[in-house]
Amino acid sequence: MNEEFFYGMSPIALAFLGGLFTWAMTALGAGMVFLRKDLSRKTLDVMLGFAGGVMIAASFWSLLSPAIELGERMGMPGWLPASIGFLAGGVFLRIVDKILPHLHLEHAMETAEGIKTSWRRTTLLVMAITLHNIPEGLAIGVAFGGVAAGMPEASMAGAVALAIGIGIQNFPEGAAVSLPLRREGTSRMKSWWYGQLSGSVEPLAAVAGAVFVVVAQPALPFALAFAAGAMIFVVAEEVIPESQINGNGDAATMGLMIGFTVMMILDVALG
Repeated sequence: MNEEFFYGMSPIALAFLGGLFTWAMTALGAGMVFLRKDLSRKTLDVMLGFAGGVMIAASFWSLLSPAIELGERMGMPGWLPASIGFLAGGVFLRIVDKILPHLHLEHAMETAEGIKTSWRRTTLLVMAITLHNIPEGLAIGVAFGGVAAGMPEASMAGAVALAIGIGIQNFPEGAAVSLPLRREGTSRMKSWWYGQLSGSVEPLAAVAGAVFVVVAQPALPFALAFAAGAMIFVVAEEVIPESQINGNGDAATMGLMIGFTVMMILDVALG
């Protein structure tokens, strides 16, 4: 990895590139709709489990662990910023979950969550995956922002590993949106469009995370833990339950363990 190339760029630009990469991986996954009309529910559940495993591993290895180390180096009890930030991230996503209209895959319109709206089913499905991608984008931005702040706990290789891991798990997420839409009768192009659209929030969220850290460097351990809490909320509240309700619990759990292992290897090997 040519780190001199990366260090010659601003943290905001790096965060934006990281967000673009994960968005592109979402679009690639959504492109599965051009190859086939459907995947089995079991395959989709395994893919969801894999995505959840990546998010859990990234939350600890790339976010919480550095937050604890950084808090201690800044003269605080390591658990303090990690705990506050982690819980704040969960509360934030809980509030967004209650406000943002969205619908989970394979669920009836009557089960839509958030503020009541006249939005179409397709839009609500896209919003559900978009909700997943907000904390992922924030995590990428915070990681690159930490590198710019010169914190030894935040390495360029670690930030790149985080972006790669999130990008890998965005591939199945894109497919998990586009393929069900295609199965319901939506055209291939529209199914792909809506699938990739769910990842479009990541570059924006990444830039927001990087800007926050650059402006408020002392808040970095809290910001790292905040992103971790937001991701764990999504995994526990949506990703894991969604992968377990169709009778494919064992397969989905193995997918989760594989996803966790892949992200752990990426972070430890590269970070």
